[in-house]
Amino acid sequence: MNFLKSLLLLILLLSTITSFSQKKVKTIKVIVLNEKNIPFQNATVELLYSKNLGFIKAAKTDKKGIAIFNQPMQGNYVFNAKAIGYESHKTTIIKSPFVLSSVNIKILPSNQVLKEITVEGHKSPIQHIQGKIVLNVDAVISNTGTTVLELLEKSPGVMVDKEGSISLQGKSTVLVMIDGKPTYLSGSDLTGLLSSMSSSQVSQIELITNPSAKYDASGNGGIINIKTKKNTQEGFNGSISIIGGWSRDYKNNNSLLLNYKRGKINAFTTASYNTNNNFTDISAFRSYFGQNNAVTGLLDQSTAIANLTRYQFLKTGLDFYASKNTTIGLSLSGTLIKREGNSDAIATWKKASGSVDSTISTVSNSLFKFRNGAANINLKQTIGTNQDLSFDLDLLRYSLNNNQEFNNKLLTVNGYNLGTDMDIPSTIKIFSVKADHTIHFDKDTQLESGFKSSSISTDNIADYVNVNGLVRSVDLNRSNHFQYKENINALYSSFEHRIGRVNAQLGLRYEHTDYNAHQLGNSLKPDSAFSRTYGDFFPSGYLSYNVDSINTLTLTASRRIDRPVYQKLNPFIFIVNKYTLQRGNPYILPQYSWNMEITHRFKHFITTTVSYSVIKNYFSQLFLSEGTNILIYTDGNVGRMDNLGVSVSLQFLPVKWWSFNGQGNFNYKKLEGYQNINYQSSVNQFQFSANNQFNITKTLNAELSGYYITKARNDLQELLYPTGQVSAGLSKSILKGRGSLKFSARDIFFTQTMEGLTDFPQAQEYFKLTRDSRLFVVSFNYRFGKPLKVTKRSNGGAIEEMKRAGS
Repeated sequence: MNFLKSLLLLILLLSTITSFSQKKVKTIKVIVLNEKNIPFQNATVELLYSKNLGFIKAAKTDKKGIAIFNQPMQGNYVFNAKAIGYESHKTTIIKSPFVLSSVNIKILPSNQVLKEITVEGHKSPIQHIQGKIVLNVDAVISNTGTTVLELLEKSPGVMVDKEGSISLQGKSTVLVMIDGKPTYLSGSDLTGLLSSMSSSQVSQIELITNPSAKYDASGNGGIINIKTKKNTQEGFNGSISIIGGWSRDYKNNNSLLLNYKRGKINAFTTASYNTNNNFTDISAFRSYFGQNNAVTGLLDQSTAIANLTRYQFLKTGLDFYASKNTTIGLSLSGTLIKREGNSDAIATWKKASGSVDSTISTVSNSLFKFRNGAANINLKQTIGTNQDLSFDLDLLRYSLNNNQEFNNKLLTVNGYNLGTDMDIPSTIKIFSVKADHTIHFDKDTQLESGFKSSSISTDNIADYVNVNGLVRSVDLNRSNHFQYKENINALYSSFEHRIGRVNAQLGLRYEHTDYNAHQLGNSLKPDSAFSRTYGDFFPSGYLSYNVDSINTLTLTASRRIDRPVYQKLNPFIFIVNKYTLQRGNPYILPQYSWNMEITHRFKHFITTTVSYSVIKNYFSQLFLSEGTNILIYTDGNVGRMDNLGVSVSLQFLPVKWWSFNGQGNFNYKKLEGYQNINYQSSVNQFQFSANNQFNITKTLNAELSGYYITKARNDLQELLYPTGQVSAGLSKSILKGRGSLKFSARDIFFTQTMEGLTDFPQAQEYFKLTRDSRLFVVSFNYRFGKPLKVTKRSNGGAIEEMKRAGS
């Protein structure tokens, strides 16, 4: 009933807006043409202040190469047109009120632009676009040599906890996508992929806190979309990157990007090979309590973990432009990850007085293998002059294998020497198909509709063998074979309309979920099975009002869902150490959230957002006591979480050679739940990030950046202590602009630790994780390509060209 009321209110609001008469605002039409004087679709046109080129707003050109702008307040302005593979181009100064009804801008391919009209510039590290924040990876020097997970750790509003769980604007359970497609991974599997994937593969990261109905409804925190690099420039082009880094040991990241575009064919290939030595040092101090909270025992643990990871990635594909209205695409990709690790841990048991009772040494070796293959077929079709149709079919397969050997030794005379060997193979198969249809009724009105169907099936085996000297025996109590299959079918529709200064969108998505799980038994454990079927509606929308040429207000709202991932439904036990285990929970139910935001944007200078979200049936990581001194990590539904957030983003030029980007996020989080006892916790958490870019000379740039996070809370029972880092870098353009050398230092003061306090029933644990976050990197990048043949022009011709382009 509450959902129907909310939906009716949104419809009524949209109807009121679209029926309200607005006075007409004088506009100017900007027409973008390519080198053949053909209208350029999907070019970006920016309206800038003429004095300091400060950004005001931007628009995409339609099929006729047209972008329309409302008349800004009185002053002097320029328009800047740009597109991938083309040089950006600015008009001469245009005064407002407008005396022109239209202006033409011609943009030329990068390798055809005459020196007389070349415009140089640098991408902003952060861009605010309707409904999302875009991070331009290559615009930040200190991103060089990092992994994608490390990129996310330093992204504004993003937090990564010690388990690798990602939160956005204070909200956990984020849907992570690569090139607009879900990874279908979570937990340690997702962390393993992102911590191996190099930032050199990535062009942009999109942070979408309130996605439209077109996107999957998963993720109450929103969507993080990782966009990999792809070149569509005419001719044969490519780039090569060689990156070497040092923390406590050597790392390297190497990548090759190739592209050939001629006529109706665009072929591309991306290859990457990385080697990464890393370490993690863990300190944990656990206190056990009895009656009246009296300390009954202490456990002091220290663990040193070292890993060597080898990552290989290959993606290749072909775009075929069958006609001006039809494009067919095929892409194939594969990923190989091999991680060899070892750890050495010492656990010292102490009496309440602090005297040592016993000491146990745990040595382990691990081998993790990750293989992924993916195929995509896509079709884009333009129907008539006002309709677009796209179709995508995806096939994915993951093969994961985790082998671990534990050996526990009691360090005393005649002490025991016991071990456990684990073999945990897993396969994941995904099939997904979707179609999207768009009708452009006019330049101000469009309707999007579509469907998506996805199927995921997994087969997971966990074989445990107990080792006592030369005697090996299968542990049937912990060995497990778990099979899971899930189907999600979705339909959506989204209507967008602009009238005068008001732009509104209203969407509705329906998703039907069906899953079946089967835990196979053995001679000691019987079979068990469980299943669930449910369907839900997910409304979303936004209302944007241009108060004037420099102020915009936007209200956004959406309902979202988080389904428990199959790894957390599987009730098998995973060993963390001798006294800490991890176990799944087959009884977790989905959690639902409402997310609302109101945003004010002033020029390109400051963006302020106030947000509120409420999650019901909230599931959290839980910490349980079981047996003598054994603690269990698991997940379950515990209650409700309220999250009130305020964020402020600043972008400006203090002086001509210095650009500053900064963001501050405040979140008040209140969590309530029940797990054996009533829990209630809250936290006021702040997150600050800043990026300074310095143009020292035309070919030399520098960067100084960093972030800081105060006390934070992602789970009901765990409090995270403050952390942060400072990074710096230099970038030098060489080889006539085709190459670049970069040097960067990440986490210079070695302050990015993960530290916190966990509450268990009758126990409490302080922990601190120190990783190889301090990293020094040197990189070389070279861009190559065969320029297209062009007709020579005299200087007079160039001047005439500039006049026609509006310069």
